[in-house]
Amino acid sequence: MLVDSVPEQRAESAPAPPTRRAPRSLGLLVSVAVLLLVVVASIAIGAKELSLEQVWHGLFQDTGTYGDVVVGERVSRTVLGLLVGAALGLSGTVLQALTRNPLADPGLLGINAGASAAVVTAITFLGVTSVSGYVWFAFFGAAAVGALVWFLGGSRGATPVRLALAGTALSAALFGYVQAVMIMDKAALARMRFWTVGSLTSATNDTIWRVLPFLVVGMLLAFALARPLNAMAMGDDTAKALGAHLNRTRALSMLAATVLCGAATAACGPIVFVGLMVPHVVRSFTGPDLRWIMPYAAVLSPVLLLGSDVIGRVVARPSEVQVGIITALIGGPVFIHLVRRRRTAQL
Repeated sequence: MLVDSVPEQRAESAPAPPTRRAPRSLGLLVSVAVLLLVVVASIAIGAKELSLEQVWHGLFQDTGTYGDVVVGERVSRTVLGLLVGAALGLSGTVLQALTRNPLADPGLLGINAGASAAVVTAITFLGVTSVSGYVWFAFFGAAAVGALVWFLGGSRGATPVRLALAGTALSAALFGYVQAVMIMDKAALARMRFWTVGSLTSATNDTIWRVLPFLVVGMLLAFALARPLNAMAMGDDTAKALGAHLNRTRALSMLAATVLCGAATAACGPIVFVGLMVPHVVRSFTGPDLRWIMPYAAVLSPVLLLGSDVIGRVVARPSEVQVGIITALIGGPVFIHLVRRRRTAQL
């Protein structure tokens, strides 16, 4: 027993070398500073042009037009972007660690597809028309698919490959269902078009409060899983030798990813590439330690999401380009680069 405890303590508790820890800590502080700048930009810049003085009055003095635009729209939108960005980054990190696939994203396990299928069902067959109504259907759809993927993947005998295959199969079937319903129902197509591309335009305080408890619980659970997922990254046999509970860790990882991605998708629609790009890029300079990857992902994912949202407000004034479109335009080339670099490294 004493012999087994030594490697576990070294693997999980040994401090990082000072020469490596200092740059990581400095980089995290810089990332937080960048996030603060993006938050300011998100509040100051919008499809409706306002001067900095008008934005200031809208924040602290004016309860009229400027207050409605700045506080009623931009602040709520920024807060939701912060929460959703962090949730997508953490869910992507957890799924990449769970499947041992650095190119995995929240859509790999069918969570986005489950949320989309539930929303289109609610619109077409139940007559739900409000965003606040979408939230619950989307979340429970994501949760149901997450549970089904876990069951089809083998439950306690689940492996990364089985989970990925089950999620891919369910995603294909559910997105086929979504497309079929939208083609047959033009009203559903009209109401779904903005939600399906991913958007922060419908952000309200009500939506934030509805998803906040799920996001907080999911984030806390994700951070708590950093150590056991680190152990599992060394292989099942090594993880068992270090005292990790494989089935429990996989089940809790599925739960954390489902809660985070489900709540984020419910609030904004399926936003792609954020959960894929940020953890993968972060890993290139933090190393494989999830205790560093997760904080970086929680900070830099909102930077990407809010930055894309600001770009979408500016490029088509006075209209807007939805944030899901901007992240896809940015993420596509980055994804191709990551795949090519990974392939080159394997040769």
